[in-house]
Amino acid sequence: MFAKDCIRGFAEILRVNKKKFAAGLFWQPVAVGYTARNYARVLARESHANYFVEYRSMIGLAPRRRGYRAGMPSIAAEVVDALSEYTSFLAVFAVDGKYYLLAVRNSIILADKLFESESDARAEYARFSKIPDWTTFIAPNAWGMPRAMERNLGTILSRKAKYNLRPISRWRSNFVSSILLAVFLVVLYMFFREPINQMKTPKVKPLDSARIEEYKRLVDEKNKELDKQFEIVREASQPLVLPYESLPVPAQRAKQCYQAIGFLMQPVAGWVQSNVVCDETRAVAEFSRKYGSLDEFYKIAADFLPGAEVVELDDNTLSVNVALPEVERVASQDARDAETVERTVISLFQTLRTNVKTDIVVDTIRNGDNTANLNVVEIAASSKLLPMQFIKMFDEFGGVYMTRCVWNAMTRTWNYEVIIYAK
Repeated sequence: MFAKDCIRGFAEILRVNKKKFAAGLFWQPVAVGYTARNYARVLARESHANYFVEYRSMIGLAPRRRGYRAGMPSIAAEVVDALSEYTSFLAVFAVDGKYYLLAVRNSIILADKLFESESDARAEYARFSKIPDWTTFIAPNAWGMPRAMERNLGTILSRKAKYNLRPISRWRSNFVSSILLAVFLVVLYMFFREPINQMKTPKVKPLDSARIEEYKRLVDEKNKELDKQFEIVREASQPLVLPYESLPVPAQRAKQCYQAIGFLMQPVAGWVQSNVVCDETRAVAEFSRKYGSLDEFYKIAADFLPGAEVVELDDNTLSVNVALPEVERVASQDARDAETVERTVISLFQTLRTNVKTDIVVDTIRNGDNTANLNVVEIAASSKLLPMQFIKMFDEFGGVYMTRCVWNAMTRTWNYEVIIYAK
């Protein structure tokens, strides 16, 4: 089915911040035992794709005949990387009169589509929203979708793209290597042509030993020069850096988020806060305008929110964020397997009569040829407990990391996301 879809239609090209991004790629997890390029080559036989992009343990395929070009960044990979604090989300962004839909489930890209029609985009969004257990919804405010927040795609993406389309075939690099080899052989022949001709020519008189030694010296110097010129130096493979080898101390991390959220929850006349998010690097609060003005907000922010960065999402919505300072880090990993850890967590929350959502995922870490698969237990829960009280529930576990903490000012509850690295 994908082979036909790749051939038909036009490329889904999205322009954001004056840069072209490739949308509408076909995403597939890399099969066990394959490298990304080799698996892309296998799928290309059916899909007629010419380019691929690798993101984590997935590849996205794109055909040349639909207008995609090498070096074009993948909008899906860039957005998922920028929103790494969300493992599962359904998002629609309005950009330049078009609507871009991205669905990500447990860090796996399910849909990567660009729509010209708003009605088509809404219909596809509604279809995906029927799938249960999305952790985050993003959609235009005008749609009035429940639990959805609006995000500006231009402020999400970083200036430097990291995930660009690459050719699946290596024939070009092999062709260049052949040309370089041919040039080397020609140069080598030109250098030794005279000695070879002399060997073929009948000798009138033997060379003296001094000339022979001089000739050997010149040849030896030239060989050393050629060896140095064409020597290939390979960088040594760096060892893998595993996440659980340097985790923030859980109690310090919880206190850090609590203090950062309290700092941002400053009352500003004429502006209303809905929630504040503390992720792995920053704390972010969103303000919606009721009757205040931008000038009044900036004046108050200068006095009560020193050092905070204010981003205007639109005329009536502001985002205020602060960077989180470093906390003490330790190496920590739970000695039990993932299934045992998950069962223990569920039992703990059952004892407290608190709902909890858990999942077991495998996180693949790569560095060149080095690869490691990490067993991770993901935990999501809502609670009235403060962060410092909530994290104490996990004192018996190792490898604990609170990846996300959200204060909902409307319901006055805390939403927590915690992961545990298991054996």
